[in-house]
Amino acid sequence: MLNLRQDHDPGELASVMAGLAALVGQIDGFKGFAHGRNVDAEGKSPDHPYGFICRFEDQAALGLYAADPRHQALGGRLVALCDGGADGIVVYDLDTETRP
Repeated sequence: MLNLRQDHDPGELASVMAGLAALVGQIDGFKGFAHGRNVDAEGKSPDHPYGFICRFEDQAALGLYAADPRHQALGGRLVALCDGGADGIVVYDLDTETRP
């Protein structure tokens, strides 16, 4: 989830999102990417008006993505768009295959 700067460049955000989407299938195990405006229907995340979701085959694929220089370059551009830099990005790594 992204806490975008008031003066962020929407074109740059779109470019970064397109760059991340283009990595699907380019990094082993990177299976899917979606992004969009935070609807915030419950009013619990107003400071994060935009977000994205990545799907990975497994934790090893997440590690490959994290270490990939293309992802890191796009991440640097994303940090520049967020209020507080890297602190303006909230990340959740969910293991959706684990059941209680």
